[in-house]
Amino acid sequence: MNIQIATAEAEITACFPAIHELRPHLTEATFVTQVQRQMQNHGYTLVYLTLEDEVVAAAGYRLAEYLAWGRILYVDDLICRSAFRHRGYGGKLLDWLLEKAHQSDCVQFHLDSGVQRHDAHRLYLGRKLRISSHHFSREIGSGAA
Repeated sequence: MNIQIATAEAEITACFPAIHELRPHLTEATFVTQVQRQMQNHGYTLVYLTLEDEVVAAAGYRLAEYLAWGRILYVDDLICRSAFRHRGYGGKLLDWLLEKAHQSDCVQFHLDSGVQRHDAHRLYLGRKLRISSHHFSREIGSGAA
């Protein structure tokens, strides 16, 4: 079991099957292009956990600073592939992210999670994350009401 940061296009591509389970609207091509753009322009980092050279879990995060919270590590994406769940891989990746926040002198750790992701919520609550707010959103642009 190994956790690495994806930098090369092949590493980003290898993460697609995991991220696709969380973000099914993405194609492999749009995923790779968007990850590279987010890395270059927005400080996005993609990390992944492998088991025998297969990506079984992946996460995307960024370091940021806000007036409300100070310096934080914000997790954009965190997923363990369904075929590998309940074996501790998602927890290992979450622990790595929490340690990265500590090493990066963050004062808080943040992630949003869909209300339907009950298994993920059990993992987060087990790591002493708390539900601290409601997240509101609205579609903007074509097709938005």
